[in-house]
Formats: sequence, structure tokens, C-alpha cells
Amino acid sequence: MADVAEGGPPAEPQARHIIYCGVCTLPPEYCEFGGTTKKCEEWLKESHPDMHERLYSEEALNANLSSLSVSARERAAKDAAKKEAKAALAETRDAERKAAAKVQIKRVERNKRKYVTVISGLEAHGLDNKKLAKELGKKFATGSSVTKSPTGSEEITVQGDVSDDLFEWLVEVHGKVPEENIELIEDKKKKGSS
Repeated sequence: MADVAEGGPPAEPQARHIIYCGVCTLPPEYCEFGGTTKKCEEWLKESHPDMHERLYSEEALNANLSSLSVSARERAAKDAAKKEAKAALAETRDAERKAAAKVQIKRVERNKRKYVTVISGLEAHGLDNKKLAKELGKKFATGSSVTKSPTGSEEITVQGDVSDDLFEWLVEVHGKVPEENIELIEDKKKKGSS
């Protein structure tokens, strides 16, 4: 306001530059609430050593701990250990689920020499079915869409018999799916025409 009294333009507030954690996407001051504290601390030490020193140095930790009562310190330590264990368990469970998840590529005969290729189980590996269907349609220059299977899960239907090429493409381009998790199935039954 002093600038206004002197007749100059009012001072504009400056934008703050905020750093966000590369692991939990929270500001580093709040990483302790994300459940991946150790990984966040390692990332911060590697990416922003000055901020790491400010937050995790002995003096900073002692200053923060001295303001807490003994029972609050014990609760904080227990909570941190619980969160760390929970995050590690979730990560392990997720890795096991991905390792066990099968991607099925079925070649389904529609009528006489007409085939479609149906891919299911991709979402377990972190792939987006809609984006992948669009990519496959462009790659094979054919129709490709996301449909619901009789079990209620989503699957991608690609016009034509592209099962072998699709297997190779999934392994080479999208390395997220291990080769041993992909099954090729040939379905000879005819679907009823609608």
C-alpha cells in the first residue's frame, strides 16, 4: 500500500514456486501423510538436496520432536511404522496381482473365413483399454473397440485375425506385459449373427 500512497502502481503479489514430490505427488512437507515416506525422502535427497537438508537434518528433526510430548512422539512413530508397513504390503500385493494376471488374446471365428481378435486382461497391467483400442485400430488399419464381456469385464475387439501380430506388438511395444502372462487362444465356435 505504500506504493499507492507514493503514486506508483500497486505491488503485485509474486507467484510461489512449489515443489511436488516425484513419488507421492504431495509437497515434500506433507510426504509423511502419503505412506511412502522413505521413498519420498530418497527422492527429495536426490532431486532437491537443499530442501532435504532443511526438512530432514538432525536439527530440524530434533526441533520438531522437542515440541511433541513423549506420548505424542510414540504415537507418531507407531503411525509412521504402520503407514510404511501398509504401503509396502499394498505394493507387494499389487506386484503379485500383476505377475498372476493373464492377458488373453482370442481369435474368434464369426462366420466362414471372418475372424475377430479379442484381448482381455490388460487393465491389470495398468494399460488403458480405450487408448489401446484406438492405437490398435491405427496400427492394424481396422476397426477396434472396447466392449463388455459376458463376465462384465472390459475387452478390446479388433476386426480381423491379428492375434500373432498383436502378441508380438504387446511384448515389444508395451513392455508392461510379461511374455509369459500372454495366452493365445483360438475359439472356433461361431457367434450368432444379430
